[in-house]
This record gives sequence, structure tokens and C-alpha cells, in this order.
Amino acid sequence: MINIQSKARITAIGTYVPENRLTNDDLEKIVETNDDWIVQRTGMKERRITSENEFASTLAFKAIENLVEQYQKDLSDIDLILVATTTPDYAFPSVACQIQEHFQMKDVGALDLHAACAGFTYGLHVANGLITSGLHRKILFITTEALSKVTDYTDRTTCILFGDGAAAVLIEKDEAMPSFIASHIGTNGAGGKHLYLTNLSTTMHGSALNKSGKIVQNGREVYKWASRTLPIGIEELIQQAKMQLHEIDWFVPHSANLRMIESICEKSGISLDKTLTSVEYMGNTSSVSIPLALQLGINEGKLNNGDTLLIYGFGGGLTHAGLIIKWCLE
Repeated sequence: MINIQSKARITAIGTYVPENRLTNDDLEKIVETNDDWIVQRTGMKERRITSENEFASTLAFKAIENLVEQYQKDLSDIDLILVATTTPDYAFPSVACQIQEHFQMKDVGALDLHAACAGFTYGLHVANGLITSGLHRKILFITTEALSKVTDYTDRTTCILFGDGAAAVLIEKDEAMPSFIASHIGTNGAGGKHLYLTNLSTTMHGSALNKSGKIVQNGREVYKWASRTLPIGIEELIQQAKMQLHEIDWFVPHSANLRMIESICEKSGISLDKTLTSVEYMGNTSSVSIPLALQLGINEGKLNNGDTLLIYGFGGGLTHAGLIIKWCLE
């Protein structure tokens, strides 16, 4: 990855999760499972679930409102709305367009991107590039997922995993104190068959897919891929930044599964004590899991301005993206 001096800074964050909780005890009443089995394999105790009238767009609205409330930010001069989601309300219009209409923003571009569970890190990578190049000055970036609406609650291997939520961050031009230090991205499209949600096509690489319209995952294969891939990506990021691992204050991986995170940390030489997650009470929220972990870190007094973070998203595609950033909100 070419390392160009960043001119962009993350200046604010906001999050939102639905009020409805789906606990492990609740899942016992739906499928053949129990709390011990779920915790042992995933580390999850509960997850938040949308109501009938909540969708990716409505979750996004709440996360943006939370950002404005926390940091008193003005959205009137936003010049691009960027959204990462795998569960948009519609094929089109995009969630970004719905946000533009809801907040009545003027003279603003609107774009959804699709990188599954790597959506947050990919979105930050794109936003940094657009601002550093001079094309934009102030980007509102949102990740939002209503995964419960595409979860098969008859499949005990997947229905225990997924939760819903949204997060918003503001990225602004700042040449004096940029956030972005290093980035690393990659893809293994051949592994797409291990984690998918069908749409118009019901075949992949010539083989028939499960066309239920629900998430299908081969957890063992995804686990093996992530456990192999992330340690290599983490090493690449550290080398690119000309840093040592001990200089990273917090590792914030996608909260797919606590056992997977433990494996990645062990293979990468990262202490779990220096790792922020959202998996225990939020479940796997795909692109939203990293910013939820960041907000939890702030709330718990762990994450502070000036900290250096290594964040890493990975998932459907199979795709992955990692960043080293300096955390310094206003």
C-alpha cells in the first residue's frame, strides 16, 4: 500500500443500538442451544434487535443524532454522506440518500459502499483518500446494519451471532493533526462462498447457493481464513507505520466472535487486555462492531485522545482492511 501523508482527521463519533435485547436464554426458546454452548463458542451473552418498524436508515438517523448531541457538530457543510451497510432498506434509493433527505442537507453527495464486516475500515480508508486528495473537506460516514432481518432463526449456527446497530463518524480536513497513519487492504474472492446472502443470482462459481434470502455462513472456514489473514495484515501495518507493536494502545478488531479474536491476538502477539470489543452484549453487528467497541471504550474511560489504535475489519467477500490511526476527537 502506498503511504501518502494524510490530511484527514476523525473528529466525532455517535452510536445507536435498538432497545430490544435478544439474550441467550431467549434463543434457547427458539432453537436447540443454551447459554453455556453459546458463550463457550462465541463469548456472546446478548444482542440488540430491531423492531418491526426499524431499518438500517432509522438506526443511522439515531446514530447521527447521537454524534451531534455528543460533540455539538454542525452538519450543514457536509459535502459527502458515505454509508457502509449490507442490509439497506432498499436496493435503491441508498441509505445515504435517505439520510440526506431526513436531515435536509444541501449540496451534498450521497453514496453507499458494500464491504460487509470490513465496511467501517474500508469506509474510513475511502474517506481519508477523498479528503487527502482534496476532493472533499467534510465527510459524514455511517455504518448501519439490521442483520436480524436477514438472519435464519432456524439455524442455530448463525442465529446466535448477529445483532443490529449503527454508528456515525465525522471525518474532516486537518493537515496539522491527521488521524490516519497506515492502511492495509485485501480480498479473497474465492472464499465468498463461505459467507453470503443471495440477491439476484443463486449460483456462485457454478455451484448452487442457498436462496433463502438469509445469511449463510461456513463458520469454520471463515474462522480459519481470518485467523491466518489478520496476523499477516497486522504485521504489514506495523511495518508500514515504522512502529513497534507495543506502541499500539488499543487493538480494535471486528467483533465477529470472541474466540476468533482470542486466536488472532495470540497469533499476533497482542494482549487481550489491550483489545476493545463489542461482542459480549451486542453480538456480531458486522460493519458496526468496531465503532461500537470504540464508543464502549470511551464510555468506560479506556479510550482517550492521543491513543494510537490498530483497527481491523474482515468478513464477507472475503475481504479485509486494517488501519493504524491516532484517536483525537474534538
